[in-house]
Amino acid sequence: MMVGMVLRTVAVLLADQAAAFEFGVIHEVFGLDRTADGVPAFDFRACAEHPERPVDLLNGLSLNVPYGLGGLQGADLVAVPATKLREFSPALLEALRKAHAAGATVLSVCSGAFVLAAAGLLDDRQCATHWIAADELQTAYPRAKVNRDVLFVDDGDIITSAGTAAGIDACLHLVRRELGAAIATTIARRMVVPPQRDGGQRQFVEMPIPECTTDSLRTVLAWMEANLDTEQPVAVLARRAAMSERTFARRFVQETGTTPAKWLARQRVHRARELLESSDLGIDQVAARSGFGSAALLRHHFTRQVGVAPSDYRRTFSRTSEPVLAPAELSA
Repeated sequence: MMVGMVLRTVAVLLADQAAAFEFGVIHEVFGLDRTADGVPAFDFRACAEHPERPVDLLNGLSLNVPYGLGGLQGADLVAVPATKLREFSPALLEALRKAHAAGATVLSVCSGAFVLAAAGLLDDRQCATHWIAADELQTAYPRAKVNRDVLFVDDGDIITSAGTAAGIDACLHLVRRELGAAIATTIARRMVVPPQRDGGQRQFVEMPIPECTTDSLRTVLAWMEANLDTEQPVAVLARRAAMSERTFARRFVQETGTTPAKWLARQRVHRARELLESSDLGIDQVAARSGFGSAALLRHHFTRQVGVAPSDYRRTFSRTSEPVLAPAELSA
């Protein structure tokens, strides 16, 4: 990992159809004057290929920017927010490549990774993007090494983040890496966000039940889903399907794409997620009702599949408790 870069000039490269929120994230971290709080001043530049006209953002918004592509020259950091586009002008991509070759660190937020990939900056590099676009990025740019499980990837002079709020994590991480934890914490406190989050974006990915491709196992699958808190050995499931154990196991993989044990564990984790979000049940009770039997077994499977412990997941996604605002935050 490359560290020790100078971090004074931050240029944001805006393609058409850029997302306003992701641009706002970058501006919130690097574009506001927080020198009174001890945060160094940044030379913040919003750049576009055609600064003579407003940049068309998503949802009918537009933005006037003061810099053209020349604003990337001399930047210590070039940040690229999300964009709906998948094709970009040669001039824009060449400006990004030149800035990187001249020593700039390049950071993308969400689907901004497609701009980096189109410029060739993600070839043979670890990277991240929003989970919903990960397969698209990997297919379009097979040399990119897309990590679907993390909030961001720090690959030295290339930093890529997952969806939306993960851009906050990536920006604060870069501040922490280059300017220290105290500066990152100061910015995070003013933004009322954690200085550093645990876990990856697996915790935000929906886990749909795999569909059966034929009718032969639908009844058994329905029974398995309705009885997740019941022991379900293959012998019992095979009898319910009126098959031998060997035939049942083979047919199950053919029709669901996974084994009975893995299918069952996935659905039990899905049930545990629902209970953690919507109930005040203790972890032991969640484990029992989702079929894991013990909190230890629940934590093992939950952390493996979701990327965070059940208690951490509940703190993030619980719908049963009201948020509490501390007086210090109310006055910030």
